[in-house]
Amino acid sequence: MFTNLKPSLDDFKDHIFITDLDGTLLDPSARVTNTSARIISELSHRGALISVATARTPATVDPLLAHTFTTLPAIVLTGAAMWNRVHRCYRDTRLIAPEAAALAVDTLRSAGINPFIYSLSGNNMLDVFYNGNPTPKEEKFANDRKGLTLKRFHFNEPAGLAPAIPDTILLFAIGPVDKIFELAQILGSNHGLSISAYHDNYNHSTGIMEILAAGVSKASAVLRLKEMSGAGHLTVFGDNLNDLPMMAVADTAVATANAMPQVLEAADIIIGPNSEDSVAKYILSVMSGEHQDF
Repeated sequence: MFTNLKPSLDDFKDHIFITDLDGTLLDPSARVTNTSARIISELSHRGALISVATARTPATVDPLLAHTFTTLPAIVLTGAAMWNRVHRCYRDTRLIAPEAAALAVDTLRSAGINPFIYSLSGNNMLDVFYNGNPTPKEEKFANDRKGLTLKRFHFNEPAGLAPAIPDTILLFAIGPVDKIFELAQILGSNHGLSISAYHDNYNHSTGIMEILAAGVSKASAVLRLKEMSGAGHLTVFGDNLNDLPMMAVADTAVATANAMPQVLEAADIIIGPNSEDSVAKYILSVMSGEHQDF
């Protein structure tokens, strides 16, 4: 598969590739295929700078990338932290100010939306608090993530009712898409917060909202990782609305063919869909000199 690669990847140490996961690197069944894992791992072993930027937490990122070797930290929680996959620890974390978190929680609950409150505790553990009666979608979200080694869910516990939970790194809300986008607009005026609202990759009638510390985004995180790596050229891959900020700051913005219309419009390059290993194959084509994206 890699016989067409240039003899050395030294020319590419100045080029970093960062890809979103869901809808982009992951296939429609939400996994990294063996083909994509093999391409990215081989390139990374030869010195390529490849990483991911995702709304997911390390609790699900680690299993998804279990067979994919990369050398750089993963950007997790939409840029609120980086995850060192080798040493299995957080770095560069950005916590929400307690008063800003309390205001956001109150606003959401007043509108009938109960958020998942993510608190970063010791031993790189995320404690996730939820209060109220979860909707079927919220219950499925939690059930799909229960039992993971890096995340614990707490339902209707007294600690989760506190006005502000210490070390809150993320407020995560699920609801009807129109309501989620309306609340995101309301909360967007709070300068102590960074709001990201987008369609659920697997059900576009459902809206997702992430509330983060001021200044946190995939954009700020990919620029920090670019600086950390020493690379001069940044290529990013995305498909959803929360990828638009990092696409705006990239040297080359690439969208998969299945991307939202706004993402396709913002892209410099459009590749095949996430069902065809398009991200990994595109990186390989650049590394082999078959394609130049700048």
